[in-house]
Amino acid sequence: MSAGSHLNDKQQEAMRYTKGPLLVLAGAGSGKTSVITQKIAYLIEQCNIPAHRITAVTFTNKAAREMKERVLKLLSKEQSKGLNVSTFHTFGLNLLRLELKHTPLKNNFSILDADDCKRILMDLMHRDNLAGAESKELIAKAMKKISDWKNDLIPPEQAHVTCETPEDVQLAHLYQLYERNLRAYNAVDFDDLIVMPTRLLQDNAEVRDKWQNRVRYLLVDEYQDTNTAQYMMVKLLVGVMGQFTAVGDDDQSIYAWRGAKPENMALLAQDFPNLKVVKLEQNYRSTSIILKAANAVITNNPHIFEKELWSDKGRGDAIRVITCRNDDDEAERVVKDLITHKLMNGKNWKDYAVLYRGNFQSRVIETQLRQMQIPYKLSGGQSFFARAEIKDVMSYLRLIINPEDDSAFLRIINTPKRAIGPVTLEKLGLFAQDNHLSLLGAASDQRLAMVLPKKAMTQLHEFAEFIQNFTRELHDHDDPVPLVRQMMNEAGYIDYVREQAATPAQEKTKLDNIESLYNSIQSLINKADDVDDRNIESAIRKLVLIDMLEQQQEAEDIDKVNLLTLHAAKGLEFPYVYMMGLEEELLPHRNSIAADTIEEERRLMYVGITRAKQGLTLTLAEQRKNGGQMKQMNPSRFLDELPADEIEWLGRKKPANATQVDPMEQARRALENLKALRKR
Repeated sequence: MSAGSHLNDKQQEAMRYTKGPLLVLAGAGSGKTSVITQKIAYLIEQCNIPAHRITAVTFTNKAAREMKERVLKLLSKEQSKGLNVSTFHTFGLNLLRLELKHTPLKNNFSILDADDCKRILMDLMHRDNLAGAESKELIAKAMKKISDWKNDLIPPEQAHVTCETPEDVQLAHLYQLYERNLRAYNAVDFDDLIVMPTRLLQDNAEVRDKWQNRVRYLLVDEYQDTNTAQYMMVKLLVGVMGQFTAVGDDDQSIYAWRGAKPENMALLAQDFPNLKVVKLEQNYRSTSIILKAANAVITNNPHIFEKELWSDKGRGDAIRVITCRNDDDEAERVVKDLITHKLMNGKNWKDYAVLYRGNFQSRVIETQLRQMQIPYKLSGGQSFFARAEIKDVMSYLRLIINPEDDSAFLRIINTPKRAIGPVTLEKLGLFAQDNHLSLLGAASDQRLAMVLPKKAMTQLHEFAEFIQNFTRELHDHDDPVPLVRQMMNEAGYIDYVREQAATPAQEKTKLDNIESLYNSIQSLINKADDVDDRNIESAIRKLVLIDMLEQQQEAEDIDKVNLLTLHAAKGLEFPYVYMMGLEEELLPHRNSIAADTIEEERRLMYVGITRAKQGLTLTLAEQRKNGGQMKQMNPSRFLDELPADEIEWLGRKKPANATQVDPMEQARRALENLKALRKR
């Protein structure tokens, strides 16, 4: 089958256009992934561009993996050799590794996660006696501010120019200290994976020319989610030739809080005056009524490019709005309605999704589902390996199997506290770099006496000796798990967990999680087919490289009701969707009302509506629990924006022009459906 043979006319046009810059305005459910994957095949087969000269970037590993798998089905192994499909961050990481000599980084640089960065900031605030070093709120604010500066390509030495408050000035100072520490540790944070390559392309003509030659055609997915640094990276990679396709939907830009700038779409038109725009407006997902509602809501936002989704999936069922007494009543009604619908229509649990604005809303619905013994899957919750206590224990183990793992060293050197401050660590980092050592190797080096006071050197020596002793014992032992237990106890980590826990319940959860990790290690050792794999090193490597793809597939195959936030639902689709909490100050969120950023909340509403394929039910509560008290709620303004003639109002209140469903009529319909089911 030739590339693009099953695409519609507009999709074909987007696939075939290669004369210059192209923006594909892809509405929800309009088959954008097909366009990108078919276009890659078209570029290789019809335009004779070798696969290794084509780069496609997106935002999640899952999207990149799906894209690559779909392209590989269209091409032979030889044709697809060297094709680059990755996330922006992976692309940036590869560029840094290949151009290392042009950066301040050395080989084996570490990538720090959010927890590592928080810890560095906390230590720096302590060191400078800055107020608020214990405040989680201030640390979070500092991380956000530094991330925003980086994503806007503002270096530490220029940050003070943008400051508006004394707190900003304090954070700008912290930004300078933070960057200096990262370089001393030979480490980067997540934002650096975009910012450093972008600055390099900006400042180094030789590197820029090399990469513009290397990337002959660039495809960018989810373009509306790009921040300033990502947009600059794209611009610098494509140069004046502008051989690229950007695919996006300004109506689905819901990540402003992460730095995404939907106005980057307008910038494209300014920076590339010969930009061609192709609109994909045919939706392959939803019924006409669902799309009519989505169009009616989103039309209230200003647009650079106008578009209107349509579908040939038929009219479909009316959208229902259910007004409930309070949030408990709302959860109960959603669950009862869902059960009834499933029984009467013979559907699976996984055909249903319950969407909400904030994670806290899931608690009441989870309680109801558990009471009714309905299986459910909570998406967007914290994965086991993302928990702080698991990451801590894993870092001890990572250092055992790889003494060169500097990011593991940095995570645990002060967990629990060992009186080793940021000045000591900065000097240790510089000493390690100068002598081409890992941080653990440097910590046990006698020459440290030349750069560190005796007390600090003794602390580091003791830590290094502790790790080295357990490394020897664990490698030689037939039954390593009891030794791992002993190591974590002797490190003082278990006591540290007990001290840090806010409540006895939290302490129990954390200790249970650590116990689960020990059991997983034991299980991997026991299950290993190869005798040579029955050791701690092999078990840890398997845990470090847990196959997320397999986990995802397992999760997707299980028949469970889907619970997820509106943000987490983007990119997904479900036959039947319940959207909860259609109230002012919830959707739209009170922060957005205060900041006058209603447009982004409206896009969130649009994303929620367009997840539904066949049925959509919206619910709201007249009262909602807030800090232990009941608060009177007002219906969301977005309900007034829906097409009144397509809405069925159920429950207690309705606007004057809406259709009200008679409860007797509802009961009659339900009875008829049940009779019909019995006859099957």
